[in-house]
Amino acid sequence: MDKFVIEGANELNGSVTISGAKNAAVAILPAVILSNGICRIENLPNIQDVALITKILYKMGALIRPINATTIEIDPRNISSTVIMHEYARHMRASYYFVGALLGRSKKARVAIPGGCNFGVRPIDLHVKGFEALGCQVTVEGGMIEASTGRLDGNLVYMDEVSVGATINVMLAAVKANGLTVIENAAKEPHIVDLANFLNTMGADVRGAGTDVIKIHGVEELSGCTYAIIPDQIEAGTYMAAVAAAGGNILINNVIPKHLESITAKLEEMDVIIEENDDSIRVKRNGPLKKCNIKTMPHPGFPTDMQPQISVLLALAEGTSIVNENVWDHRFKYVDELRRMGAQVQVDGKIAVFEGVKTLSGAPVRALDLRAGAAMVIAGLAAKGTTEIEDIYHIDRGYDDVVSKLRLLGANIKRITIPQNVLSKAL
Repeated sequence: MDKFVIEGANELNGSVTISGAKNAAVAILPAVILSNGICRIENLPNIQDVALITKILYKMGALIRPINATTIEIDPRNISSTVIMHEYARHMRASYYFVGALLGRSKKARVAIPGGCNFGVRPIDLHVKGFEALGCQVTVEGGMIEASTGRLDGNLVYMDEVSVGATINVMLAAVKANGLTVIENAAKEPHIVDLANFLNTMGADVRGAGTDVIKIHGVEELSGCTYAIIPDQIEAGTYMAAVAAAGGNILINNVIPKHLESITAKLEEMDVIIEENDDSIRVKRNGPLKKCNIKTMPHPGFPTDMQPQISVLLALAEGTSIVNENVWDHRFKYVDELRRMGAQVQVDGKIAVFEGVKTLSGAPVRALDLRAGAAMVIAGLAAKGTTEIEDIYHIDRGYDDVVSKLRLLGANIKRITIPQNVLSKAL
């Protein structure tokens, strides 16, 4: 068991390079199985979710060849399995993308209901509806999603609500279906555009990604390719929030500034200085933070995956700030951890009201999920005294080498491994 120990109240200065996007990688890697050739995937983040999906591909029969720290080659031609059991699916939400990819490849799939972060009910009915529209029979029972069809036929798929996961899954199933599939009310996140670009590089015909109508003309075969994943907008936003909380001046490299516009707008509203370049962004904060209201929305609105991190800033901002979480239920569980550090915040359903305090104080806290864990790191960097963060395996799922990156910026953070025998004695 590992934990982070942070000595806070140190400004962050220097530069940091952003890794490939987690949310794009966990969709693109399952999509490789649609190919009849070798795919070389570049700019992969070194995170647990990527390692787990790579392991799943290997267990299914794919040949995996690491090229360097951020590049692998995958040969999916020997894959014969269409089953992914609970032992692999339970650790991550994105394992359900194998349903769409396996339907596109083999017209059948049996995948355990996925795990991942626990911050509310995340039903898969929109996924099921999409698969059924393409001609599949789908059952969800015994902890497994089972789907099959003799023939995938393109169709109109209307999303009753915007869903990133369902949009991606239908895209994966539809690229090799017969005829035209139209996804209406589709999600528009950057990683959906990245997946579409990857599929098209393999020979698919996907149009309209990034808008609310995606049109997919099915093709018979997809070939191997070389493809580089986009930078991670949420990792970039997390470092933007970190320097805003702790103070300082950092240059964030390997970003697409347009993907950060909603985050940039809110930070500027809080009196954080942002300077944009072609593929980098400079973030500076010298004076106090001003209050700000946040409302999470599907892209291009403010991302729910940045809500916990930005809330740490609101806990330190002058005056009263309000956060309205419009995407997930129960995403304010981390608030109790912030209160341990002196934050003044009240939660009523999907609304949190922050009364800014001058300082936070270091305390023992937990990473309750991936982004809540990032928020605890930011709070620890800003707080006076020592913060110890447990359950950091959540953070490892989505952040590449966070300790080294923060230490290069001047943070006093270290990872400590607690020996198993010490844990046994404590219990």
